[in-house]
Amino acid sequence: MSPLPARRRVAVVGTGAIVAGSHLPALRAHADRVELVAAVDVDETRLDAFRAEAGTEVAGHTSMDAMLDAVRPDLVLIGTPPSLHREQTVAALKAGAWVLCEKPLCLSLAEYDAIAAAEQASGAYASVVFQHRYGSGAAHARKLIADGELGAPLVAHCQTTWHRDAAYYAVPWRGRWATEGGGPTMGHGIHQYDLLLHLLGPWDEVRAMASRLVHDTESEDVSTALVRFASGALATVVNSVLSPDEVSRVRVDCADATVELTHLYGHRNEDWTYTPARHVDAARADAWRTPAADVPSSHTAQLGAVLDAWDAGVRPPGSGQEARATLEFAAALYKAAFTGRPVRAGEIGPGDPYYTAMHGDHPDWAPKHHDEEREERA
Repeated sequence: MSPLPARRRVAVVGTGAIVAGSHLPALRAHADRVELVAAVDVDETRLDAFRAEAGTEVAGHTSMDAMLDAVRPDLVLIGTPPSLHREQTVAALKAGAWVLCEKPLCLSLAEYDAIAAAEQASGAYASVVFQHRYGSGAAHARKLIADGELGAPLVAHCQTTWHRDAAYYAVPWRGRWATEGGGPTMGHGIHQYDLLLHLLGPWDEVRAMASRLVHDTESEDVSTALVRFASGALATVVNSVLSPDEVSRVRVDCADATVELTHLYGHRNEDWTYTPARHVDAARADAWRTPAADVPSSHTAQLGAVLDAWDAGVRPPGSGQEARATLEFAAALYKAAFTGRPVRAGEIGPGDPYYTAMHGDHPDWAPKHHDEEREERA
């Protein structure tokens, strides 16, 4: 028997709610494969509280560079505000560490391509947390669709209708292009439409609208899109933080069945339903039932997939062109919404204003315009 791989030495950057509430349980679930050795946070009180909660000998640092020099971790988990992601991801890659970073991995396609260049130079990989792709229900649905078991995908709906109040946007970095990268299109609905892309494959064309209907933010608080996939399937996408009745939903109508996922912040097998078309016999439909093993969508599931890829010596899921396609979809949605015209896959590149910023320096949406509006109202 070949020896088991050594436990990977892990550092976390940012010790707020997402790291303590999601990444720490994931690390504990994979304790036979990883060892938490360091944590970084500029807030020493929060850092000390996290180290106490971790319950292990975790070195504390207030500087990421100092941590990388002192610890040389194998894997860095990043859970800081979005504006820090590119710089911190590149620093970890240059130090030879793999990265698993909270969404969005960065704020623009230009930043993503800088991360890709750092990957190529270092030989390490950076993945973005899209935990809704993982778990047994999503894996089962994707395989059925990819194998043609449900017939050709025809129509899809992707819905992230959540609610965030004024207190949520009182946090200084939220609702600002330079620090959050966008509104619910970037920070909330991205999980659902990433799953939609995971199920249906490459998209071809996007038409969209976006608006600020309630919140006094630079970015939007609602967006909608019409999408044509390379397969010919058509879809609607809704991203909202204005909805009192919160739900996350993905529905795909195929020629032989409808598959639907309804949940809020995570799903299990029971959240997926399959409705056969009238011409499908019961025996065939019975084979679509979700698997006996129930693996919830979670950071734990995605961390396991990253570690599996590492052990196999291959690029991890949620990285490379796969993750770039989701960020490109976000940029295309914004460009379509702000310009009022359809956007095709692949058209946003260097020289396009939407390549360097999701607001595309549009006069109605760029930060400068919003600041001028506030001054006029004052």
